[in-house]
Amino acid sequence: MESSEGRGRLLAISDLHIGYPENRALVERMRPTSDEDWLLVAGDVAETVADIRWALKLLAGRFRKVIWAPGNHELWTHQKDTVTLRGVERYEHLVALCRELGVTTPEDPYPIWEGPGGPAVVAPLFLLYDYSFLPAGCATKEQGLAYAHSTGIVCTDEFLLHPDPYPSREAWCRARVAETERRLAEIPDDLPTVLVNHYPLDRHPMNVLRYPEFAMWCGTRLTADWHRRFRVACMVYGHLHIPRTTHHEGVRFEEVSVGYPREWGPRPGPPGRLRHILPMEVQAGVRGSGPGFGGGGGGLRQRHDR
Repeated sequence: MESSEGRGRLLAISDLHIGYPENRALVERMRPTSDEDWLLVAGDVAETVADIRWALKLLAGRFRKVIWAPGNHELWTHQKDTVTLRGVERYEHLVALCRELGVTTPEDPYPIWEGPGGPAVVAPLFLLYDYSFLPAGCATKEQGLAYAHSTGIVCTDEFLLHPDPYPSREAWCRARVAETERRLAEIPDDLPTVLVNHYPLDRHPMNVLRYPEFAMWCGTRLTADWHRRFRVACMVYGHLHIPRTTHHEGVRFEEVSVGYPREWGPRPGPPGRLRHILPMEVQAGVRGSGPGFGGGGGGLRQRHDR
């Protein structure tokens, strides 16, 4: 395992969405606080490979180490992208791109942060979701999707995120969970972890969603005890566009997303602030930032594009 050299900060951000000019400008201004800072990027950099490359190359040139976990937007096969790969092939293409840029991915050995607040194993995860966070009164995925369609709150993943060669997104999710669980179990018992995933490992952050049905596209119950099992010092995630700090069963969960420009107005402070993960610091204006849209602003045909 690669390690840091005992200085700097472990910082995090997600949901950069640099297709928006305002978001691209934020990324252009992002800087480390020292030459030893690491940056965790918890997914949704952009929808096209060219934009993903631009952002990760820029950040990798500034931070000592960049660690990336994919979001759903990176996995979309979007009509505006010249790269038309689907499913596993698209993910593997992005992993190869990251390795070319020196960015750590979920397929690489987990590095050890030995700076202030360490040591801790930093594990980027790619887990997806399996529709197990169902709306109240729904017992199956089919019932949940029918209800979501009736409300108009349907994630764009249903149209653009393909699971090939898996038969479904939930099948891909379960394969990823099984392999990741095996790798996490191999981490020495005396080392805490920082787990970085686009989705939270537990359902509790979804309690403030404005549209609760969107929780179906936000994770899996299969990881509900991972924060306890794998000695998690901090669980870093994005996707919800509700940046805040919560604590669950004594474990810190940090939602670190930038989100869309239309969402920035009600929030305290400027958008795009890098969040301190280690060492732990008290941060003003991020705890309980209030109910969020919980599914992205208006996607096409009332789809939600987070």
